[in-house]
Amino acid sequence: MLLLALDTATPAVTVALHDGTDVIASSSQVDARRHGELLLPAVDRVLAEADKRLDAVTGIVVGIGPGPYTGLRVGLMTADTFGLALGVPVHGLCTLDGLAYAADIEKGPFVVATDARRKEVYWARYADSRTRLTDPAVDRPADIADEVAGLPAVGAGALLYPDTFPRAHEPEHVSAAALAALAAEKLAAGEELPAPRPLYLRRPDAQVPKNYKVVTPK
Repeated sequence: MLLLALDTATPAVTVALHDGTDVIASSSQVDARRHGELLLPAVDRVLAEADKRLDAVTGIVVGIGPGPYTGLRVGLMTADTFGLALGVPVHGLCTLDGLAYAADIEKGPFVVATDARRKEVYWARYADSRTRLTDPAVDRPADIADEVAGLPAVGAGALLYPDTFPRAHEPEHVSAAALAALAAEKLAAGEELPAPRPLYLRRPDAQVPKNYKVVTPK
């Protein structure tokens, strides 16, 4: 097994290789505006660090969000392209699950929350680092304060809103190393991973204008 994992659902552009036993190389850069520019060089860097060729990869793991439309689709399209070119399966994993796994909290409950912008968070509640209790959702922190009251929380969204998440701590962003390790663990146990389909949870910011003015000649 050689899994190539990547995630662009948060400001982190993160890539890792997992050989079925351990993470053998990883890279993470935080830049919310350069996902497309940074992702492929990160893949090259990780392959070089591990002294592996791309055609040695046996499977792709990609974070499916939730996350903003523009950043999220960079990782998903790249994963699909690699899968088609190499003829290997492409597995999806919820980005929040990767953060929960990296938090390594044995007993919960706890919350994972990432920054959804627009003064909202993407969030879910967990029983432990491997067991999600609720579907991912997007809400204003004040609207979920009663549901998360008193619970530990991880992620950039939790750190941004200490009034709602007073027990927030790192990790701030997801790491592909955690996604790869979680995927390897699930695959070894015979679990079926989600399809690589995006969890947008809301419509993209860009909209087709209504009642636009026609400027072509009649």
